[in-house]
Amino acid sequence: MIVTTKKLFEAAYGKYAIGAYNINNMEQAMGLFQGCIDSQAPFIIQISKGARDYTNKLMLEGMIRAANEVFPDAIFAVHLDHGDEEACYDCIASGFYSSVMIDASHESYEKNIKITKRIVDAAHAKGIVVEAELGQLGGVEEHVSVSEEKAKLTNPDQAKDFVDRTGCDSLAVAIGTSHGAFKFSGSQSLHFDVLEQIQKKLPGFPLVMHGSSSVPQDEVERINNAGGKILGAKGVDATQFKKAALLGVTKINIDTDGRLVWTRVHREFFRDHPEEFDLRKPGQTFMKEYAKFIVEKNNYLGSAGQLGAVRKLMS
Repeated sequence: MIVTTKKLFEAAYGKYAIGAYNINNMEQAMGLFQGCIDSQAPFIIQISKGARDYTNKLMLEGMIRAANEVFPDAIFAVHLDHGDEEACYDCIASGFYSSVMIDASHESYEKNIKITKRIVDAAHAKGIVVEAELGQLGGVEEHVSVSEEKAKLTNPDQAKDFVDRTGCDSLAVAIGTSHGAFKFSGSQSLHFDVLEQIQKKLPGFPLVMHGSSSVPQDEVERINNAGGKILGAKGVDATQFKKAALLGVTKINIDTDGRLVWTRVHREFFRDHPEEFDLRKPGQTFMKEYAKFIVEKNNYLGSAGQLGAVRKLMS
């Protein structure tokens, strides 16, 4: 069942965070849905601008519609991740997305407000909720690229003003996470003091953490042992997810980790079976491994076991 992120946030606020997972293909979709059913967790399925460019957007929408029928007990939102203005308008007009993110965080503060307000007005007219971003995360993910020097934390006072002036429904905040696999050049530093200040300025308002993949070192090691060259990759400590949830974070974005699982499965399979050429065999393994990965993440998020309670709130 497709719902709005707003409904999911109302159920989760202050207790746990909803996992927001990016997909690009059928195998990711099947593994994601199976993992969330296995862990009895609501979730957010994210389609990025890059995923929409990877194949025809109707293919992705068709896969999600099919998965909704294959897994009728699933409760989830469909969300545009890191959209520009054009992508947001297209998703709003499609009638399929229940949530869009407008990312104008690279613009000046006032221009970010103006762009976000335009998207909010268009989305709310169709009953669609809007995530915006204030502050800038470092790192690289698809078309988003911000150097460590230019990354900046969200200003708590600005966060209150920004939400008041734009009317956005949730806010992605920069508190020290980073996009991609190479998140931290030194030791990890999540600024929970900043997050606490933002929550005080915006009590009860849903906050979002982007760039929250953990980059498991065992996955990186296995990839490298199978011929990969991923060096110096670091991520966010998943044990900190629940602490963030208690401070108002209701949505946590995880993308890179899923790509690492895909890479590990395929590298190991073709290393161990060089005679094989049937893409379905590693695909079947990946779907199972990705489902296991999703179960693990939902346990860290605290969303595992919450599906029944969410279903009651939706009825």
